[in-house]
Amino acid sequence: MFSFFRKKTESGSPWETQRMPDVVPTAEPPASVSVSAPAHAPSHSPAPAPAPVQAPATVQAPVPAPAPEVVSAPLDFLKRVFTGSPPPAPAAPIAPQPAAPAVPVVPVAQAPEPAPEVPRDAWFQRLRKGLARTGSGIAQVFTGARIDDELYEELESALLMADAGVRATKHLLKDLKQRVKAAGSTEPAQVKALLADAIVDLLAPLERSLMVGEHQPTVIMVAGVNGAGKTTSIGKLTRHLAEAKCKVLLAAADTFRAAAREQLEVWADRNQVEIVSQEGGDPASVTFDSVRAGKARGCDVVIADTAGRLPTQLHLMEELRKIKRVITKAEPSAPHEVLLVIDGNTGQNALEQVKSFDAALGLTGLVVTKLDGTAKGGVLAAIALWSRERASQGGARPIPVYFIGVGEKLEDLQTFNAREFASALLN
Repeated sequence: MFSFFRKKTESGSPWETQRMPDVVPTAEPPASVSVSAPAHAPSHSPAPAPAPVQAPATVQAPVPAPAPEVVSAPLDFLKRVFTGSPPPAPAAPIAPQPAAPAVPVVPVAQAPEPAPEVPRDAWFQRLRKGLARTGSGIAQVFTGARIDDELYEELESALLMADAGVRATKHLLKDLKQRVKAAGSTEPAQVKALLADAIVDLLAPLERSLMVGEHQPTVIMVAGVNGAGKTTSIGKLTRHLAEAKCKVLLAAADTFRAAAREQLEVWADRNQVEIVSQEGGDPASVTFDSVRAGKARGCDVVIADTAGRLPTQLHLMEELRKIKRVITKAEPSAPHEVLLVIDGNTGQNALEQVKSFDAALGLTGLVVTKLDGTAKGGVLAAIALWSRERASQGGARPIPVYFIGVGEKLEDLQTFNAREFASALLN
């Protein structure tokens, strides 16, 4: 599978890697070579370079410069971003400068190669298969030979059946008609391509990367209703973080659901990460202890799994607010991310969940699961339109969709890309 941790480079391409260079471990480095300490430990001062030696009168061959000092950037300044590109080739070594004293250097042991990554096109095929039920009705509209009012009426019905919602459907149809008129399109296939562009423009604000590493640790609070796939999504996210060599600590704050703690412990054991849990303990207390433990142990990420609840259960929603307040007491800048996991099968009800949880917690991101088993994937259009209007009225940024899921396997949870989604939906 491919790594989730990348960031955009100066070229602007989201598929180029930008992980900060890690220190390559060595076996007994020589005294003449400076080696930095791990990111979580203070670095030692480098050994002084030997004094230059006067060159003899005879002509000597150029002597290589000492090996450049290996220095690792502190992890608290590291930004890792979720995208889907393969890692780049290692950076070229710095050319030695002539006329410098020779320093013997022991070859550095190479780090083990990462596991093979799943190409992005393989993910696209799974996404296309998962959205087949949603997109089949929309794609059938463009099998005719005429562009008329009947085509737009059929398209309206197909979008409503996909649970795009009335307002999002009207928005897309209005945008599509303007594009068709401006382009002078006369073929249904051309109109279909213009519809894909309209969907991309609507969904593009939801496409944003999850930042990890700006804070030490990055505290992520995860909420959602029962059965949305919250704990499973946490387990998959933890796996990708662990593979990126992040030190992760899980907080089993779902103390109400039967076997919720045991389920998270299984994921922690699989991913070989630490977990803080209490049988029948107070959820706020568990999260507080987890954040404090994450700071003391030098963890990169702390993920708090909260109990699933319906937004109509006001007393349980108030408890979520309490958990968030307690996290802030443990770390004033936390939580750094508040994620809501929603089930794609719920259609327009998912939009109501987003509204309710955002009012209670102030969401920073979404995870949409189970898009493979539903014909209601159009709800993303409704969420995008609501998020855009929310941003325009209150000045807040649209709530991004960090990940979408189309299955139970680890590689079935991937980053959201608006163009991929639109193409998979209509093809």
